[in-house]
Amino acid sequence: MTTTAAFVLFASGALAAGYVVVALFFLRFWRLYRDRLFVYFSAAFALLAVQRAALEWYERSGNDALWSYVLRFAAYLLILVGIADKNWKS
Repeated sequence: MTTTAAFVLFASGALAAGYVVVALFFLRFWRLYRDRLFVYFSAAFALLAVQRAALEWYERSGNDALWSYVLRFAAYLLILVGIADKNWKS
């Protein structure tokens, strides 16, 4: 494994771990305040963590990673739905 490949693997792991920490952070705030916005954010960052970890594993097998963009889009869509839900409650 080259130095560049090792760094990319390390950075992907660090990003996935960071996404998990942020997801747990928002989950903690949901438990304190019971605001659904935090659940949406927590789920979105958990999805981003899964996407980042699976992408690194999947790319090593040499397959196309189109599905990873769908997961990322779903995570960003969750954030938008959470914001819309927070602002347009009836």
